[in-house]
Amino acid sequence: MDEKIRFDIEFPIHASPQLLYQYIATPSGLSEWFADNVNLRGNLFTFIWDGSEEQAKLLNKKSGERVKFRWLEDEEDDQSYYFEIRIQVDEITKDVSLMVTDFSEEDELDEAKMLWTNQISSLKQVLGSI
Repeated sequence: MDEKIRFDIEFPIHASPQLLYQYIATPSGLSEWFADNVNLRGNLFTFIWDGSEEQAKLLNKKSGERVKFRWLEDEEDDQSYYFEIRIQVDEITKDVSLMVTDFSEEDELDEAKMLWTNQISSLKQVLGSI
C-alpha cells in the first residue's frame, strides 16, 4: 500500500465558532452536511452514505475548537492516518475558518481536496454562510 500524503485546506466561513462546533462534533450536526446519516456509540461514529457505511473512531476533541477522527479501516491496517476539522479564529479580524487535515493517496489528492471542498460547501449552505 502506498504511503498517503497529508494535506491541509483552509475554508473561510461566516459562522460563530460555537455554532460551527455543533456541526463538526455531533452526529446530528455531521448528518446535516457530511453524511446522509451519522450514528454514535461510545466514541465510534458510523457515517452512512447512499446505503454504505464507514466507521471512524473519535481520537480527540477540544470543545469549541476541533475534532479528530480515524477511519476504522486505517486503524485495522495499523495506519496512523486521521482527519481533523479545526475551527480557527483570527485574533485581529475575528474571521473564522475551518481547517481540514486529511491524508490521501498521491494519485487521489485532487479528488480528496475536491470532496472536502464540496462537503464544506454543503456545510456553508446549511449555515446560510454562502
